[in-house]
Amino acid sequence: MSASVLFDAPGPKAKVRNRIYSVVGTAAVLGLIVWVVLRLNEKGEFEGALWDIFNYSGIRENIFEALLATLKAFALAAVLSLVFAVVLCVGRLSDHRVVRWASVIFIDLFRSIPLLITIFALWVGVVGDMTPFWALVLGLSIYNGCVQAEVLRAGVNAVPKGQREAAYALGMSKTQVTAGILFPQAVRSMLPTIISQLVVTLKDTSLGYLILYPELLYSARLIANNTPVNGTYPFVQTVTVVGAIYIGLCLALSSLATWVEKRGRRTKTGIAVAAAAEPAEAPGVLDAAAPEGPGRAEDGSKGPDDDPKDTVGKSN
Repeated sequence: MSASVLFDAPGPKAKVRNRIYSVVGTAAVLGLIVWVVLRLNEKGEFEGALWDIFNYSGIRENIFEALLATLKAFALAAVLSLVFAVVLCVGRLSDHRVVRWASVIFIDLFRSIPLLITIFALWVGVVGDMTPFWALVLGLSIYNGCVQAEVLRAGVNAVPKGQREAAYALGMSKTQVTAGILFPQAVRSMLPTIISQLVVTLKDTSLGYLILYPELLYSARLIANNTPVNGTYPFVQTVTVVGAIYIGLCLALSSLATWVEKRGRRTKTGIAVAAAAEPAEAPGVLDAAAPEGPGRAEDGSKGPDDDPKDTVGKSN
């Protein structure tokens, strides 16, 4: 029986118990889904006329424009949140007490305030007049930037201290150590977590409907309220379609995080050591090192007296 870092490997009884729990849990989830489908069917939510509204070009264009608005807000908020995260993380690790405590207060404050309150406060003009787009983007950037800063700080603290001490021993400054050694390793180790937080940022763009930003949820509410079919408003149908779009986007980002994590595990690190080879003989070294004697020319060539045949049978 092998042991894991978190728990011991389950025995035969535990395996049987886990299988029973899995079967019961799966059956409960399937039963809940069947019950929901039957209830919706009884209310006529699966009638074809309620789903035909998505064949209208105007509704498809509204959904497409809302999707672009959602991706636009998400892209800008993702970039700004990462920039804020780097700045706040550097301040959090600063040696200056004033900078460090200011970063700590800012991070803890905006992590404690609900994101919706921050977005609404920016929209009503607490720090100046803002459009719904910028109120949503800045609210998402501030909140997620604080969360990402803590993620980066955890990655920096996870780097072995020996690397930092070795860099200081080589005479590197703290800026060089942080930018060239600590941050690259922190980003690489925490990249799956960073992308997972970007998934949260994407989902939080749905809060824009409260400040009248035309994202997916806001567009879905307009479509459901303004497109009645035989006296029935297609809320279920619209929410299902928009929810499927959100699920597809989040699954794409989650798949990216999984791929990055697997690729990071397969990446080989270190410097390959070259195989040892026979030393090459430098030409002319042995000839130049040979001592000159009688019968050897100045340029190292053999003289007439160097031939062993000439010395055989010679006598004084």
